[in-house]
Parts: sequence; C-alpha cells; structure tokens
Amino acid sequence: MPNHSQTISQSLVEWFGNCKFAVVAFSGGVDSSVVAYLANRLLGSERTVSVIADSPSLKRNDLEEAMAFCRRHEIPLKIIRTREIDNPDYFRNPSNRCFFCKHTLYTELQAIAAEFTESWIVNGTNADDLGDYRPGLKAADEFRVYSPLAACGVSKDAVRKLALEHGLECWDKPASPCLSSRIAYGQPVTREKLRQIEDAETLLNRMGFPVVRFRHYGSEGRIEVPTEELPRLRDAFRCLEPSIRSLGFERVTLDEEGFVSGKLNRAIGRAVVKRQP
Repeated sequence: MPNHSQTISQSLVEWFGNCKFAVVAFSGGVDSSVVAYLANRLLGSERTVSVIADSPSLKRNDLEEAMAFCRRHEIPLKIIRTREIDNPDYFRNPSNRCFFCKHTLYTELQAIAAEFTESWIVNGTNADDLGDYRPGLKAADEFRVYSPLAACGVSKDAVRKLALEHGLECWDKPASPCLSSRIAYGQPVTREKLRQIEDAETLLNRMGFPVVRFRHYGSEGRIEVPTEELPRLRDAFRCLEPSIRSLGFERVTLDEEGFVSGKLNRAIGRAVVKRQP
C-alpha cells in the first residue's frame, strides 16, 4: 500500500500531466520552490519558466538564494521588476495590501504566459493557506492562477517533507514573507522603511537569529524572535540596540510574547469585532 507521501507525489504528477506549459510565480520560499522544481522535472525546461519579482519588498539575500536555487536545479528563471510600491492603493497599506501586490505580479505574469501556447500561471499556495487571511488569493482567482499544492491537498508540513524527499536544500528554510508585512496596516509602505527593516533583520541574522521579524512602528522598531530565543536576545540587546537605532529609530524594543507569524493581522480581527452591533 502506498504511503501518504507517495500518494501526494502521484497526485502532483497527475496534476502536472494536464499542464501544457507552466509559468511559475516564484518567490524563493519552500512552497514555490517545490512547485518550480516539480514543474521543471515533470514538464521539462522547454515547457516551464519560473518568474521572480525583484521589488523593494524582497530581501536581497532572498533574491540571491532564489537565483542560486534555480541555477543548481537548472530551472529556467526570469527576473522582472515590479512597481507595486508606486500604486497608491499599495502605498497606503490597507489590510488587503497583498491583493494589490499580487494583482501587479499576475498582470506581469499574464503577459509572459501569453507568449506561450496553452500556458498556465501557477503559484505555491498550499492547502493550509486556504484557511488563512490571504487577500492575494482573490487576485489569484481573478487571474485564474492554478495552485497545484492546494489542489492536491498538500499542507505546509507536507511541502517541507516533499522538499526533503527530493533533496531540495530549501526544505528547512524559515518562512520569509515580504518586507512590507512588517509595517503596521494603515502606515505607508516606503522604500526607506523597507530598507530599514531589511538592514535590521540582516543585522539580527548575522548575530545568530535566523528566525526574526523586525516590526516597523514609525519611530519605534520592535524585534520578534521565537520564545526560546528571547533569553539570548535579551543578553545581546545592549550591543544590538545602538546599531539598530542608527538605522533611523528613536526606540527599539523586544516583543516579549515572541515571534508569531501574521501578528499584525490581529488588528483586522479587532476591527471586525468593533464593527459588530
């Protein structure tokens, strides 16, 4: 009897069997890396291209790692420049900011897909993402973007297991959402803020904190690390604080709750509750 992993792999093989040409929305994260790898392996390099958006909200290190991944696995890669930050709707940073980002991306990918016969735009959305607050999914629906992982019921954990089984070095890569996700909703997204966030997180990474979020609250910056790393961060804080403040912050604080993915989305929930009669 085939195990669960083999069943998932077979489902993905069958899914790609219906695809003539895949334009992969590639970010360098584990999910889209697995999709890019499978598209290339199952369709062949002549029937797929992965596309990454080089924008101010993407860490330079993440871009470099994504390029290295494609070189290592001989995946055709196209780098495009997107200008979502120049869109007033994105700049204002509403709670559905991701919709405007993905709308910009898929507009670009649609033009690329039009160059190939019977091509599909494919992304790395997994089954667990469907139950999360992700405005970008609405944009994907509007552009009829396909999600093989979600379609085959592949969860976040299963994606990492697939990556490990295929020998992909990204299997244990920490999640790295866009830099704009560190800015509180309603606060404008600017290139300067994104650069400050990236510089702060790069500094923290070099100090031995691979999983970190640096939240931007205007003149204040707040550091989140996993709870088990808090004691070590407290010990290092006296050395770290002056360097981070020099990036343009009046105050730098530690989040004593620890790292929580999507923490800024709590504000959305509170706003909904307040609107209830």
